Amino acid sequence: MIYGYIRVSTDRQTVENQRYEINQFCEKSIMVVDKWIEETISGVKTIRERKLGKLLKRMRKDDILICSELSRLGRNLLMIMGILNECMNRDIQVWTIKDNYRLGSDINSKVLAFAFGLSAEIERNLISQRTKEALARKKAEGVILGRPKGSKSKVKKLTGKEAEIKTLLDKRISKSAIARILGVHRLTVSAFVKENL
Repeated sequence: MIYGYIRVSTDRQTVENQRYEINQFCEKSIMVVDKWIEETISGVKTIRERKLGKLLKRMRKDDILICSELSRLGRNLLMIMGILNECMNRDIQVWTIKDNYRLGSDINSKVLAFAFGLSAEIERNLISQRTKEALARKKAEGVILGRPKGSKSKVKKLTGKEAEIKTLLDKRISKSAIARILGVHRLTVSAFVKENL
């Protein structure tokens, strides 16, 4: 089977770009994704806390896991390597779109996976370090960082969907189900309902 895996860290990010990339790749390669797995969860969460962990238990020899890039599998080198190691030991292939890797159980795949995972972690650490340094400099210059106290964004993720949400609530559909229908987290729906309906 071919599985498409999509992960974003927050509700503010969208899964659509990753889905589009995977679909475009599959069209060019004349393949079809048999099952999609989407989750909104931080990459630092353990594999057991994520849908990816349940998926890996179900996957069989010669299955293919397609994701937009290896960094979608985890936030650090050890986590990515652990996932790839399990896949390679069980003859599960991991394909990435942006990195253009076809990782199987051969030695070249293992070397590539290690090199990419290491470089991705170094890049994340450098970005984080530069961001912290820039924020510290701005703060030292007296710049007030962040949104002004007490202000909230007027436009929410579900703005414009009030009527649809109200209709679903009137039909006694749960907030979790509404969240799945609208492609957001259930807490986003709960907060929106509390503030707007």
